[in-house]
Amino acid sequence: MTEKQHRIYPSILAHARESRQPQTPAESKLWARLRNRQLGGFKFRRQHPIGRFIVDFYCAASRLVIEIDGDSHADQVEYDAARTAWLNEQGHRVIRFRNRHVYRDIDAVLEAILAECQKLGSPSPPAPLPGRERGEVRYIRLRPGSIHRRRVRGGRI
Repeated sequence: MTEKQHRIYPSILAHARESRQPQTPAESKLWARLRNRQLGGFKFRRQHPIGRFIVDFYCAASRLVIEIDGDSHADQVEYDAARTAWLNEQGHRVIRFRNRHVYRDIDAVLEAILAECQKLGSPSPPAPLPGRERGEVRYIRLRPGSIHRRRVRGGRI
């Protein structure tokens, strides 16, 4: 069996995987609200490699990069600007938030992220469950904000 080939350098991919565990408190707080398609149905990835960079959060459907800047970013303004310019050249939109914004007003941060996502793309549908044919699983909304899977027999729910 052959190993899965990635378009990312193995060293960057390994570093991205290692970076997923020791999240900053601000990243952890934001990730709790972004994960599992909680924000408008958009799927986000954390510590995602793009080229030679690892971004804090990424939404592929809208090609949106979200960066959370702590105090250390005050010393690397030029690096951040060059990184943002490269990501923009590759077709990605980059938005940045300071740690304090995430702590003080997470709802405003989420509204800004959702507005950017809606401007740039539409949420991708959830992937079908493994081993099921397309169209065999339907998603129904029982109450606002929840989606439940139900197996379809005979074309009826």
